[in-house]
Amino acid sequence: MTIHPEIGKILATLPAPPPGPLNPAAMRAGEAAQVALPADRLPLHAVEEATVVTPHGEVPVRIYTPVEADAYGLLVYFHGGAFFLGSLDTHDHVARALAKESGHKVISVGYRLAPEHAFPAGLDDCYAVVRWAAEQGESLGWDGKNLAIAGDSSGGTFAAAVAAKAHDDGFEKITHQILFYPSLDLDFDVDRYASLRENAEGYGLETAGLAPFNSFYLDSGADPADPLVSPIKRGDLTGLPPALVITAEHDPLRDEGELYGQRLKEAGVDARISRYSGANHGFVQNFSWIPDFYRPFHEVAGFLNARAAK
Repeated sequence: MTIHPEIGKILATLPAPPPGPLNPAAMRAGEAAQVALPADRLPLHAVEEATVVTPHGEVPVRIYTPVEADAYGLLVYFHGGAFFLGSLDTHDHVARALAKESGHKVISVGYRLAPEHAFPAGLDDCYAVVRWAAEQGESLGWDGKNLAIAGDSSGGTFAAAVAAKAHDDGFEKITHQILFYPSLDLDFDVDRYASLRENAEGYGLETAGLAPFNSFYLDSGADPADPLVSPIKRGDLTGLPPALVITAEHDPLRDEGELYGQRLKEAGVDARISRYSGANHGFVQNFSWIPDFYRPFHEVAGFLNARAAK
């Protein structure tokens, strides 16, 4: 299937990237300028700012309560942005939709970014907030059932790495992992996956841009051979939480996400792979206003709530 026509129209208007090295400060400012005004955001019962004190320092979080209820499942969310972009604000609409459709209380994590913070700062923050959520379950109104993690793109990297790290630490309270078009192999050899060539140009995220966009993270000490950096390199996937892996047809990262989902299945993990036709990388963040591409939020809700009912 060709790219969705609405996405195609927008891709056709994108300017060529400026010459020279990437400028994190300028790119973050550009993202911030696109954030919706508070009055235009999806209304929920409550949205609260909080600070989580961890062994590594203070981590800002935003807590989304969908409706008034006695108790909730918890979903800890890690935003994308190639480890140096993204914020609580740029992905606020994703967290709101996850809360609304799933009925879970969502905790979005404002983890430390590269290049200002070296590996594993961001990963440490994400993992620490998950542990905090379990420890503070009573004050968060946790129903004691679902404690899910989710992330998009590089946030999906963190979600997969947190799931593995928790398993290795004997922390078995994570019940689900949800990976939206995850970046799972930071070895960007174009011959590793067919989608790196098939979707190399013209779909927003381009294969040639993967190395420079991820260079801030890799240059901070993240080794692509480390399974906590490239989760697909983990040899043993047994015992990891049930997974929903959502991929996009026109995404260079499509095949590594689907291979990871298949490897989870082969390891005995209850894993579901869901490819969205006509979609590109980032579609959940950028194009959820297209009805077909809002559907992942309903899919997540079904995945979480069906398992919670067992």
